[in-house]
Amino acid sequence: MPEQEVAVAVIGAGQSGLSAAYFLAKRGMRPWTDFVVLDHGTGPGGAWRERWPSLTLSTVNGVHDLPGMSMAEVVPVDSREVKASEAMTAYFSEYERRFALPVKRPVTVRRVSYAGEGGERRFQIATDGPTFLARGVINATGTWERPFIPHYPGIEKFRGRQLHTKDYRSACELAGQHVLVVGGGISAVQLLDEISQVTTTTWVTRREVIFTDEPFSPERGRQAVARVDDRVRRGLPPTSVVSVTGLAWTPALCAAQTRGALDRLPMFSEITDDGVRWADGSVQRVDVILWCTGFRSALDQLAPLHLRGEGGGIVMDGRLATRVAGEHRLHLVGYGPSASTIGANRGARAAVTELLRELPATTTAT
Repeated sequence: MPEQEVAVAVIGAGQSGLSAAYFLAKRGMRPWTDFVVLDHGTGPGGAWRERWPSLTLSTVNGVHDLPGMSMAEVVPVDSREVKASEAMTAYFSEYERRFALPVKRPVTVRRVSYAGEGGERRFQIATDGPTFLARGVINATGTWERPFIPHYPGIEKFRGRQLHTKDYRSACELAGQHVLVVGGGISAVQLLDEISQVTTTTWVTRREVIFTDEPFSPERGRQAVARVDDRVRRGLPPTSVVSVTGLAWTPALCAAQTRGALDRLPMFSEITDDGVRWADGSVQRVDVILWCTGFRSALDQLAPLHLRGEGGGIVMDGRLATRVAGEHRLHLVGYGPSASTIGANRGARAAVTELLRELPATTTAT
């Protein structure tokens, strides 16, 4: 099969990828001829397609509109109880259609490497289908495909059920079982709230969880993003913005606190065949361990480029830290400070502007 040549390849069609595609088109890049979007999913919606059914627009942690089109045009603003997976799939689908974005799916990108010697080396993008040659790449693969479960002694001996946030479907299927919820982020407390209404639970986290009554102000948001930005510019693995800002009290969490569901315990020291044990010898019998321990950036396809440094992360630069230092034709959107729905839009705009500046011979770019 011959290689297909494009000026820019966007990998991923979630919020970041669609934002990047929109801005590429706005800059005069021709769909399919000058740029293409390669998406692993079987349909529009990105990672939203796989979110648990009880996650609705009223409980999701904020969704920012894609550039150029409000979600309210597809999902009425009074439909807050609609499933987030259904609403976002419908929204992304209409967005792709309206702007005629060149999304090719399902395509799994296996590896991105360099092709050619001397002059301007191109990126060779090997997939489970055709191979693409691109002068520039915007990687927008997010984190959903790389759930993280930390290793604890005895984890392989546990005879009960282990789930990650990605695997969770409903609290009802856990009724009658004692569920250990691990993690201190938004997903952890949301799922803990749901599950604790139908069965007994234990909550453990590595560190004390900070709850706040303060509204999430733009200034707090900027401070949080600045800390994440600083990390990736120094080549350190990014942390989440939420880990900096803390968790806001909601009526649901206040009710969970009243039920005792938020009585947090420190992390256990080992997992036994039927539960967990703490360093002081105390034990808890457990039927299910729910690991709400986050995700890692899905960047395995970029491994042939040898981007990671001694700090464990990738050194980023550029106005919004989307650009890989030393390789300005490669941008990571949805990584570090752009890993939020509003950050994805801003990051995508910056990535397109800076990338097209590196490709001056791309005649359709203005």
